[in-house]
Amino acid sequence: MKQKANYKAILAYLSFIGLIIAYILNMDEKDKFVTYHIKNMFGLVLILFISTTFFTGNDILLFVGQIAWTACFFMWVYSLVMAISGKSQGVPIISDLFQKWFKLLDQ
Repeated sequence: MKQKANYKAILAYLSFIGLIIAYILNMDEKDKFVTYHIKNMFGLVLILFISTTFFTGNDILLFVGQIAWTACFFMWVYSLVMAISGKSQGVPIISDLFQKWFKLLDQ
């Protein structure tokens, strides 16, 4: 059972489509480990969306968006490694905030 949860958690990090598939697969058999990583990836996707959508227009905003995108990439890699290693751990502070903010994904 743990092996199946591990695959779902990793699937959540593969793309936005993978996130949706992992969420749907987790609806039948709820697993706290998978839910943790789904919430974490959802937050990272939002950061990525914001960094590429709203930080455009002038050079300063574009630079801020590029920094946010790069930071999001490194947070994604770290979180993916944690999912592969089977740990319910993400980026310090930020992942904890994602867990509080995205309680709607628990259902």
